[in-house]
Amino acid sequence: YNGTINMPVPATLDGKRRYMTQLLVTKPPQRVVGKLNYLMPKLMKNLEYSFNFSAWQDFKDKVDPETGEVLAECNEEVTDKLLERIRERKIESFQILFIDNINVSSSLRDTLVSDKIGLTREEREKLSVQEPGKSIREKESERALVDIYKRLRPGDPPTIETAIGLFYNLFFNPERYDLSKVGRMKLNHKLGLKGNPPKVLVFTEKWKKEALAAGATYAGGKELVDRILEGWLDFDEAVASPEMAEEIERVSRILHPIGLMPSLREGTITDDVAGVVRKILEDEKTTLRRRDILEVVRYLIRLKDGQGTVDDIDHLGNRRVRTVGELLENQYHIGLVRIERAIKERMSLQEVETLMPHDLINSKPLSAVIKEFFGSSQLSQFMDQTNPLSEITHKRRLSALGPGGLTRERAGFEVRDVHPTHYGRICPIETPEGPNIGLITSLSTYARVNQYGFIETPYREVINGKVTNNIRYLFALDEEEEIDGKKPAIAQANAPLDREGRFTAPLISARRGGEFVMVKPEEIRYMDVSPKQLVSVATSLIPFLENDDANRALMGSNMQRQAVPLLRTEAPLIGTGMEAIVAKDSGVTIVARRSGVVEDVDASRIVVRADEDGQNETDPGVDIYTLIKYKRSNQNTCINQTPIVRVGERVRQGEVIADGPATHMGELALGRNVLVAFMPWGGCNFEDSILISEKLLREDTYTSIHIEELECVARDTKLGKEEITRDIPNVGEDMLINLDESGIVRIGAEVKAGDILVGKITPKGETQLSPEEKLLRAIFGEKARDVQDTSLRVPTGVEGTVISVNIFSRKGADKDERTRSIEDEERARLLKDQEDQIRILRESVNKRLKKMLVGKVVAKKYEDEKKKKVIFPKNHVITEDDVDNLPIAKWINVPI
Repeated sequence: YNGTINMPVPATLDGKRRYMTQLLVTKPPQRVVGKLNYLMPKLMKNLEYSFNFSAWQDFKDKVDPETGEVLAECNEEVTDKLLERIRERKIESFQILFIDNINVSSSLRDTLVSDKIGLTREEREKLSVQEPGKSIREKESERALVDIYKRLRPGDPPTIETAIGLFYNLFFNPERYDLSKVGRMKLNHKLGLKGNPPKVLVFTEKWKKEALAAGATYAGGKELVDRILEGWLDFDEAVASPEMAEEIERVSRILHPIGLMPSLREGTITDDVAGVVRKILEDEKTTLRRRDILEVVRYLIRLKDGQGTVDDIDHLGNRRVRTVGELLENQYHIGLVRIERAIKERMSLQEVETLMPHDLINSKPLSAVIKEFFGSSQLSQFMDQTNPLSEITHKRRLSALGPGGLTRERAGFEVRDVHPTHYGRICPIETPEGPNIGLITSLSTYARVNQYGFIETPYREVINGKVTNNIRYLFALDEEEEIDGKKPAIAQANAPLDREGRFTAPLISARRGGEFVMVKPEEIRYMDVSPKQLVSVATSLIPFLENDDANRALMGSNMQRQAVPLLRTEAPLIGTGMEAIVAKDSGVTIVARRSGVVEDVDASRIVVRADEDGQNETDPGVDIYTLIKYKRSNQNTCINQTPIVRVGERVRQGEVIADGPATHMGELALGRNVLVAFMPWGGCNFEDSILISEKLLREDTYTSIHIEELECVARDTKLGKEEITRDIPNVGEDMLINLDESGIVRIGAEVKAGDILVGKITPKGETQLSPEEKLLRAIFGEKARDVQDTSLRVPTGVEGTVISVNIFSRKGADKDERTRSIEDEERARLLKDQEDQIRILRESVNKRLKKMLVGKVVAKKYEDEKKKKVIFPKNHVITEDDVDNLPIAKWINVPI
């Protein structure tokens, strides 16, 4: 040993800090300098040679191979004396820690030096004498567990059993916590464990070959137990066959606290070791493994040393969507936990032998939680049905508010801002203008939510500079996965291509890691599918969006949702191509389920005779579409469907056959195509004032229908029953002109504010009657009693036409004339549908019979047994008239 080389380096790559690097030299300095020149050419200036030994650390106990004496403990400083002893024992090499305080700091080494948990050399020697059956590893493990227990439970007296229980429950007990599939995926991605299967150890003598064939990393018996007692723990999961139960008990104190102890309850002590190994390798464990904790510590140390990156909280790889199903699942979990608690409580109070399941289980806590979620949760909202666009936008909305989310007051600028990862996933334009700006957003046009809740966007794959039609959905972290040391470059959708799908330009504008760069075509890995994928559905309906100011585009996106459906719709002359897609996907139009021919059309229904291709024999071959007529939406606008097909017209599957509100010939139609002039008009159109032509009013260009729903309930009061009647006291006949005999307004009546819609009287409290009133009561009976007029009247400011009346009554209650007439109308409608189905079915069967029978010969004479009349003589050739004249049911008896 010649000494060390001290290298004072004036400047390093991490700033202007001065530091000293010391290298252990075993060869002439010239050769060392040559090697250093090869390794670190920039750090080789101003080398000074000196031969003073400095402190270095060995990371493995150095043992004399002949005597077994420990010459130097792990983490012990290398001194002159130690080197002298090593040289005397003729030991040629030993390992040291590489700590340069640039790439690798001494923080972990310093922690282990100051940590008093490990056994000293003297304590190890004592242990081998006092407790020969206990390994050093086991003793150190127990001491560490007790120390952790003292820190977590300062007041409680520690025992090794309670310490083991606390540590196991905290980190490895699946009943205490669940990382979920999302957590496991994120952990594997962050720590670089993706595609790195767990190491499985199998304690077995009988099934070694089977275990190794199934994918186990290690398989063996007593020799593995001995290695664990010596301190070896290089595996993530442990499985055992039953004959090894006694052996693994020896290492239970080491394996159990860290979640590696095989058990019968978890199915890791089994004869089917191969099956369990396969299951472990296939399934993603949703509790922590040893290697997870080690990798987390490693990552934190690297962060402290200036390596690695801290997560960006606004990155869409770190933000996920909690879908309706997941929110509902959480509510179900809360409800089931409450039911479990109630069952345990009842079982503790009563004798279990006499109890039946229905005595223990009460489902009310569960149903109460679900009702509360749908009734009062911040995320359970009344659907916006102003027009088809507002409906589809509401269904695609994303919110950062709500339970478990942010609040308007706490949300800062960063959370509301547009992030590069929003590209193709969250619309950067459509968001409210008020305090919720940036917190309420919309999914982009082609975006979807994957199984983990992360938003994905589609890209076309590019192979060797050629764009293919293979579509791949990527979420934010996939875009940043390095391939050959570089993040993938993504080209724009409008990048020019030739006929073969290759880029024509020598340099292509692309995105890489959120930055815009110019790259060669060979470097492109993906390409956008459409320029529309950047924005949401509402924003994609704005023509020439690229020319608009972003703030005005935001207003336009939001204001389209406020357009009320017009009486006369008209598709836009200038559109973006999304109008038909929105109208169809919103669900307000009626789409043909199967191809066929229109058989019958009226304002309320469409009957289509479906094509016979691939038709089921029991299928009637008829599709009846019932149209929604003048139904009220949640925002009191009118939902009305009108047919756009004619009798005899052929329709294809998926074709729009009836328009809904704010649609025209299957396209979204939020407004009208009108002529707009930008010119002064005597100051009448100053700033935002506008003039409207009388023609627009006269032709109902912008007329819309709004529907109000008014209710009247007749209850049983303490003073008697409320009664719906036409006989209302102190009301003139002119006020009752629109009411029928039952006291209910007739359909089609034009009403204005204050008009009676439903006549209702409520009994008043009995008062002291005067002699005259007593006489009247005696003569006229009940008619003379004192009642109050509580009729349903048209509210102030409302005027219109009555379009529908619905009457609901208790089962068994007497029905008045109006109720019976409504029931008869509904019954007639259903019977009409049934008759049409039967008629078309008969025609279809008749057509098939003609195909099968016309031209066939009757094998023997067929006669009507009742009338004793010959219908078909022998050898009669069947014609179309024969098929029409003979009932279908009788053809089964005709011998062919």
